[in-house]
Amino acid sequence: MKPFRFGVNVWRASSRTAWMDKARKLEALGYAVLTMPDHLEDFFAPLPALVSAAEATTRLRIGTNVLNNDFRHPVFVAREAATVDVLTDGRFQLGLGAGFMQAEYNQVGIRFESGGRRVERLAEAVRIMKGLFTGQSITFVGQHYHVTRHQLQPMPIQRPHPPLLIGGNGPRLLTLAAQEADIVGLTGITFRPGGAAPELSGWTVAGLEERLQRIRTAAGERYDRLELNALVQRVEVTDYRHIAAEEMANRWSQLSPAEILQTPYVLIGTVDQIVEDLQMRRERWGISYYVIFERDMDAFAPVVARLAGT
Repeated sequence: MKPFRFGVNVWRASSRTAWMDKARKLEALGYAVLTMPDHLEDFFAPLPALVSAAEATTRLRIGTNVLNNDFRHPVFVAREAATVDVLTDGRFQLGLGAGFMQAEYNQVGIRFESGGRRVERLAEAVRIMKGLFTGQSITFVGQHYHVTRHQLQPMPIQRPHPPLLIGGNGPRLLTLAAQEADIVGLTGITFRPGGAAPELSGWTVAGLEERLQRIRTAAGERYDRLELNALVQRVEVTDYRHIAAEEMANRWSQLSPAEILQTPYVLIGTVDQIVEDLQMRRERWGISYYVIFERDMDAFAPVVARLAGT
């Protein structure tokens, strides 16, 4: 089993000083990674903010969670990833996704295509980036991208490349992640165009285990080298876990309180109960890397103190 590590998904701060203080606090609390999403909202742009967070710390890893592949050409992503890795002394983790928020595509005039097409484009982008990270001059002709005799400079410090996370929930994307990523990012959520609410069947034990079996089959011999990550939507440290689960079921009406208590995407209970749940889930499912949201950072810190690195 892989050792536990924990990250926090952070969006913004009121100033440079506040941002750097936030990064230092994460490191002091024992979190391993500061990650950032990639949305056209009131968030910092991830790559420059991550360099600043690394400058303020000494051990904290930094990463995207995740870049929307459709917003950038893979040649530029590879160049920026390599540069960030150099400027952070090899502490960068590159997280990629296929995009899901149609409203953002509409804002910038990018056509929002089917999930299958977006994953096809991400697959080509990953091939291009991995080719560039070899240091060789590459030429690539695909359905979505053309690259002619391009060689990456500078090269990243981490070899063969910064750890690659591919995150999402759909079968095509998880198959791609199993075949190409170092870290498979599990979200359990499907956002359907025009849907009134996210679809959460992937949060159930049956839904999760179906996805893990798909990952295992697609990964083949490389499965044991993969790190499995879960993006936690809510942490509730409480002596009344069943009451908290019932309250959450009122919000997530697709799930029963029992299903909420079983899913890896929600952590409810006392510190001891959450520690036990995480250990059991690692034993059962192999999930060892959890990312929580900033609002839960302090409440979850005692769990980090107990489990990080074990």
